[in-house]
Amino acid sequence: MRLEQLTFTRFLAAMAIVIYHYGVNVFPFEHKFLNSIFKQANVGVSYFFILSGFVMIIAYQNKGSINFWNFIKKRIARIYPAYGFAILMLIAYFAYTLEPLPIGQLLLNSTLLQAWLPGHVFAFNYPSWSLTVEMFFYVTFPFLFNWFYNRYPLKKILIPIGIVFILSQIVFHLLINSQFYKPFPSDNYQFIYYFPLLHFNEFLVGNALGLFLINQNKQESRNYDLYILGLIGLVLIALKTNIGLVYHNGMLAVVFVPLIYFISRNNGLITKISNLKPLIFLGEISYGIYILQHPVFSWTTALMKQIHLNNPTYIFYTGVVFLIVVSAISYRFIEVPLQKMINDQNRIGYINFVKKNLSIIFNK
Repeated sequence: MRLEQLTFTRFLAAMAIVIYHYGVNVFPFEHKFLNSIFKQANVGVSYFFILSGFVMIIAYQNKGSINFWNFIKKRIARIYPAYGFAILMLIAYFAYTLEPLPIGQLLLNSTLLQAWLPGHVFAFNYPSWSLTVEMFFYVTFPFLFNWFYNRYPLKKILIPIGIVFILSQIVFHLLINSQFYKPFPSDNYQFIYYFPLLHFNEFLVGNALGLFLINQNKQESRNYDLYILGLIGLVLIALKTNIGLVYHNGMLAVVFVPLIYFISRNNGLITKISNLKPLIFLGEISYGIYILQHPVFSWTTALMKQIHLNNPTYIFYTGVVFLIVVSAISYRFIEVPLQKMINDQNRIGYINFVKKNLSIIFNK
């Protein structure tokens, strides 16, 4: 089962995170109404974690069991090509700016262990902390699938996952309201907000939604456009309204879960638009948009300052254009072919793939 209508939502979440990092102080996001929303747009990472858990179940629903090493190899093939490209771009950036290369951060970042070590969460390519969390999900998923999801009825799965989710939110809010909490950028802050175990509930909730959807698979799709718009409105209201809750570690699953469900079941206008090929492609390059944002904006800022263009608005929108272009190139010539090469161990196939696409471009 491939739900193309969800693909474009990944692009929207990725761009919301880019705005959160680089655009909250430029037009139109500096406006009071939008600013308060996009200053919390890092909840897009929470959406990614929930969607990741959902997609894992949908992708492996017909498997009797999952071979751990084959699964991990496929996951590494999915994330490491663009991840390695981001690292190379940052190494080149340090060389260009003559800044000292932080070797220790580079090595730690390369291992995807940074989020396990408070104080080092943002090492080198700071958005990559979430990949540490994703790798933790990937390592646990085969065991969950083989020994839990495939052995018990849906009810016996949903109840413990619901309990884990509730307990996770209680523990998280107790921590941020305790004497243990110290403001950003303290090690305590990094532990509370970024430690992989504290995000596990989001992946599990996504798994639960996938299992529920499969169990309901005989139901026909319907027009859920109004439901989807209503839930998007609830997300905006939640981000706009400060009621003393922090949404970073999965609290918005109460809205994201039904949103993903209704998008998956929808056959209305929103789905027809989301299934347009250009929008699907933007969703497919969303991983590159997320993981390449730091190197691309670092390069954009450095190069524009060289030509004395220091206006933050110009830098942001130029960076966005470059980011989409670089992510598209990365997806077409690095991510897809290297993923195929790693999975199939077909180096000749990779070379032929690149030659074919280059010939298409230049012949045009």
